[in-house]
Amino acid sequence: MRLTDFWARLEETFGPAYAASIASDQVLSQLGGRTIEQALAAGEETHVVWRAVVAAYPDRVPARLR
Repeated sequence: MRLTDFWARLEETFGPAYAASIASDQVLSQLGGRTIEQALAAGEETHVVWRAVVAAYPDRVPARLR
């Protein structure tokens, strides 16, 4: 998944402002205790980060974006 696709999915799921907040503030255990931004900056693959988002917010992510 391209980085632009990742951000589009995150913004579609949470809205632009909340997506930015989640990416910078929410620590996900599935990412080794890192935020989305930290994981991406460390070189984590976008599909791995997206799976972590889906796992952390299963009721929020629409089925078509999983």
